[in-house]
Amino acid sequence: MDDGKGGAMTNVETEASRTRIAAQAAAFALVDQHQEDMFSASAVERLAALFDVDRLPGEPGALPPLGHWLHFLPADRQSRMGADGHPLRDGASTFLRRMWAGGEVQFLEPAPLGEKAVRRTVVENFERKNGKAGALVFVTVSHVISVAGRDAISERQDIVFLENAPPYSAGKASDRTSQFTQVVDPDIVALFRYSALTFNGHRIHYDLDYARDVEGYPGLLVHGPYQATMLLYHALARCPERSPLRFSFRAVRPLVAGKPFQLCLAEREGGYEMWSLDADGAECMRAEVDLA
Repeated sequence: MDDGKGGAMTNVETEASRTRIAAQAAAFALVDQHQEDMFSASAVERLAALFDVDRLPGEPGALPPLGHWLHFLPADRQSRMGADGHPLRDGASTFLRRMWAGGEVQFLEPAPLGEKAVRRTVVENFERKNGKAGALVFVTVSHVISVAGRDAISERQDIVFLENAPPYSAGKASDRTSQFTQVVDPDIVALFRYSALTFNGHRIHYDLDYARDVEGYPGLLVHGPYQATMLLYHALARCPERSPLRFSFRAVRPLVAGKPFQLCLAEREGGYEMWSLDADGAECMRAEVDLA
C-alpha cells in the first residue's frame, strides 16, 4: 500500500491507518460490515412500475443494472433517526448535511434474482477539508457483492458531509450537445416511491417545508441514485443488445424537482457519456458508461 507520498506503508502502518479511518467514519454512522440479502423479483417489479415500463434493462431473471441499490437497505431504529431523516451521527452532530456525491459501479457478472447475496463493505478513506461554507468530510466506501461465492458487483461510493452549504442559486447553462435527449418530470409521488423503494428517509425528497425552510432549497430534490439510474437507463435504451461493464457518476449541483428536466447523452469510445440538465439548462449530474 502506498503512503500517498511515493513510499510503501508497512503492515503496522496500514493497520493503524485502517483503525483511524474506521474510528473517524463510525462517528458518521459508517462502518465496515458484512450483510446478507435476497435479490428480490418483487423489488425489481416495483422499480419497473416507478419507471412505468414492463421490463427493466438487463438479462431476464437477473438483477437489472443498479438494482442492488434496492437491497442491503438500512435498518436503523426509529429512535435513532435524526431530524433530517438520516440516522443520527452522534460524533458528528455539527455536520448537518449528507450527500451521496458520486461513485463507480463495475458489473462483473449477472446476479440471479431469488438468490442470496453477500455484501462486504469497507470504509476506504476519510478526509476533512474546509470549504467556503464551512468544514466538509469526504468518505469513500467500497462494496463487493457476491452471489454463490462469485463476485457480481463492485462499487465505490463517495459520500460528503457538510456543516453548512452555500445558498442555492441558479447554475450556468451547459453548452454541451446532446445526441439523444429525454425530458422527464418526476412528481412528488415518484420521489416518495423511490424513497420507499430504497428506505431513504431524507426529508429533502418528500417534505417541501423542510427542504425549503431548513435546508434552503427552492423545492424538493431528486435523489442522486434515482437520477443516476435514469441516466444509465437512458443510455441502455439506445443499445438494448449491449450490457454495462462500468458506470460512474458525479453530482454537480442539486436537481430541484417540480419542473421538467433533461437526460442527455453523447457517444464516446466504448460507450456513452450522460448528463442531466435542470430547468435552467445547468448540469446537475455527469455520468459515463462502458459497454460490453
